[in-house]
Amino acid sequence: MGAWSARHRKTAVFGWLLFVVLAAVLGGMHGSTTVTEAESMPGQVSRAARILDRAGLQSPAGETVLVQSATRGADDPAFRAAVAQVVDAATGTGRTTAVRSPYDTKAVSADGHSALVLLTLRGDHDEAVKNVQDVVAAVAGVQRAHPDLTVVELGDASSGKWIQDQFNHDFARAEWTAVPLALGILLIAFGALVAAVLPVVLALTAFVAASGLVTLGSGLLHTSNDASSVMLLVGLAVGVDYCLFYLRREREERAAGRDAATALSIAAATSGRAVLVSGITVVVAMAGMFLTGIADFRAMAFATIVVVVTAVLGSLTVLPALLSLLGDRVEKGRVPLLGRLRRPDALQNGGRFWNAVLTPVLRRPLAATVLAGGLLLGLAAPLLTMHTANLTFQQQLPEGNALVAASQKIEAAFPGSPAPATVVIRSTDISSPAMTSAIADLKARALASGRMHGPIDVTVHAEQNVATVDIPLDGTGNDSVSNAALKALREDLVPATVLTVPGTEAPVTGRTAGSYDFNAKMTGSMPLVFGFVVAFAFLLMLTSFRSLTIAATAVVLNLLSVGAAYGVLTLVFQHGVGASLLGTAGVGAVESWVPLFLFVILFGLSMDYHVFVVSRIKESRDRGLATRAAIAHGIRSTAGVVTSAAVIMVAVFAVFGTLSMQAMKQMGVGLAVAVLIDATVIRAVLLPAVMSLLGERNWYLPRWLGWLPDLSHGEPATAAAPAPATVTKPRAGRRRLVRD
Repeated sequence: MGAWSARHRKTAVFGWLLFVVLAAVLGGMHGSTTVTEAESMPGQVSRAARILDRAGLQSPAGETVLVQSATRGADDPAFRAAVAQVVDAATGTGRTTAVRSPYDTKAVSADGHSALVLLTLRGDHDEAVKNVQDVVAAVAGVQRAHPDLTVVELGDASSGKWIQDQFNHDFARAEWTAVPLALGILLIAFGALVAAVLPVVLALTAFVAASGLVTLGSGLLHTSNDASSVMLLVGLAVGVDYCLFYLRREREERAAGRDAATALSIAAATSGRAVLVSGITVVVAMAGMFLTGIADFRAMAFATIVVVVTAVLGSLTVLPALLSLLGDRVEKGRVPLLGRLRRPDALQNGGRFWNAVLTPVLRRPLAATVLAGGLLLGLAAPLLTMHTANLTFQQQLPEGNALVAASQKIEAAFPGSPAPATVVIRSTDISSPAMTSAIADLKARALASGRMHGPIDVTVHAEQNVATVDIPLDGTGNDSVSNAALKALREDLVPATVLTVPGTEAPVTGRTAGSYDFNAKMTGSMPLVFGFVVAFAFLLMLTSFRSLTIAATAVVLNLLSVGAAYGVLTLVFQHGVGASLLGTAGVGAVESWVPLFLFVILFGLSMDYHVFVVSRIKESRDRGLATRAAIAHGIRSTAGVVTSAAVIMVAVFAVFGTLSMQAMKQMGVGLAVAVLIDATVIRAVLLPAVMSLLGERNWYLPRWLGWLPDLSHGEPATAAAPAPATVTKPRAGRRRLVRD
């Protein structure tokens, strides 16, 4: 691929540009199809969504307006007047289909100082989110008219509007922060503007092309907003890294005296092959997410696979074409100060810092293994206390947020009201006396259970033979109290009431139900996903290096880095240790999807460094160096590029750790910590120490595996030998050229 691209430079470059433009344009014309609620959630939540979809009903976007006074009761004339103004103001916007007064629904708190006005917005969720601002503004007008009262609004649409706006703002900030960061780090790494810009431009074009391809494919495999974020995160990181590996090797060979064609050939055969194996490993790891059966994970897996494949394609085709086209002009735009700071032999020996680290490690590998392994096990220890949950609205949003304050006030006066459980009932005759009696019985038993509260809201759609019953649950929404109430509703109350009517189904949905079903699905699928990723990563390493030991070492070291990342994540976000440094606080739980997501991403990305470093070690050994000497040379010669690549990844991931949503923070910090650990403790200390202890056993391959294909990572035989020199010897009165 590298040779073809170098020979057909214009075809490769313009072909890539045409591919990027076509993918982006066609994707923009096609439009994306996003994951529906019925697809996104498993269990009873999915069944409830399908019932509503088949009936042509949208899940109503409900809003709640709290009217509260510390001194006046709900029967006070001034209090009643404020409630009436809220009802009139919301109705007057034309954005609601129903506005219910607390005096009709009995939604008055036990102390008599709070009341809830229940609103239902027009249209589906997306339309409600788009138009809810008019209702929010109307309610805010009532609050201004009654400064002595508390008048606040909260609901699916208002919270969805805030999250959507914040998501778009954070996404834009991440883009505009991550790209300059990567460019700055590359400028320091190469000391030249052209060399620094090249990987960033290729990574961005790969992301643009992949975005178009994902959009085009969304008709078959639906996408999501989370998938777009993950695609940017991973695409920028691996795209820059792959180009960096390739470009640094080409520059290293040129610095060693190779001609341009030979240097490019060696880079293609070594770093190019390492990029290919790394990309395949990331793709395999991400494919494990398909086994969860959860649509959002399938969307993230598909998006990530597409962007990684696109980045690999760009690195192996257009990059060698550009390097062939530019030649040594890739060093144009050198920064004099950076050039003076860099030692001339840093590419070969890793520089002072990594020499200082590696020398004692190779001298005392057993001590280094014990110390580094102990450190990683210590970091991983908090993993034993990890508690995962779908974080509540209050946990997800930053402290001091107005919506969080409104939610806290509503929950204090009406426990469970902001996120009730919804029983979706479908029957052959929803208006029959038997069903009417069963629903009334359900309401009575729910209130008598002591686990649920009013107001209980019933909506009957007679034409569709569907009814919904909203029942507020005890607890915070994702704690043991809420789960116990949900279990009682699903297993006791619903079967004993509405399900006694023949021809009826009644799944229970809502936030608590969604969290419970999602966690149950995740718990069931995690062993399968973990086993799939580990097994295929092992097989890829075994095939790539033809060594049982190398494959086993790669898996164990990656598991150690993932475990350490899990431990730090638990310590910071669950227990709050050091959380204030990140502008957040411990929320008592880790977002339920984050551990599995981190596992597949980290297992894939960690292989980047592992393949790159071990490929160089094996290449040195294949040239005839002893194993320990090959380890020293391989680590030293890759230390600079691994450091640069890791700093870029850590910087990009850390940007996501500064975003507003708690789940994004956890994802960004987890990835940044894991990559930092992997590039320092694992690759610079534990890997060389363990390989030194193993010695020649590193290359052990049983005879019965001798059939494995040889996918070794050495450079081409024609390029491995130094360029032939000529000497002149006199003989018989004439001169003859003799090969040395």
